[in-house]
Amino acid sequence: MSVRKLVLESAKFNVLTAHSTREALDMFHMFPKISAAVLVGDDGVDCNAVAEHIKASDTKIPVVFLTARIGGHCRDADYNLPSGEPETLVDLVRSLIGDPRAQDTPSPS
Repeated sequence: MSVRKLVLESAKFNVLTAHSTREALDMFHMFPKISAAVLVGDDGVDCNAVAEHIKASDTKIPVVFLTARIGGHCRDADYNLPSGEPETLVDLVRSLIGDPRAQDTPSPS
C-alpha cells in the first residue's frame, strides 16, 4: 500500500490508510465525505465488504480496486486496475475528482 499511497500523495491527493476491513469501515464512518476510495487487494482488507458498505452509504463515491493478481476483481468497485500502473491510477483519480494541483496555483494579480 505504501507505494500507491506515495504515488497519490505525490500527485497532491490526501490519503487515509487502513490496514484491515474493520479499520477501513471505521475510518469511513469517521470521514464519510470522501471524494473516492482506492482499495488495494490484499489479505487484510475485504474489498467487496468495504466497497459494498461505501456504495450503500453513497453511490456517487467512486471506488477503485487495485490488484497485483492477474484476474483480481472487486465486484462492487467501479474500476478494477492493475496495481503496477501508477500513472493510470493518478490519471483515473484526477478524472474522477479533479486535479488538486490546480488548487495550489496562485491566481494572477
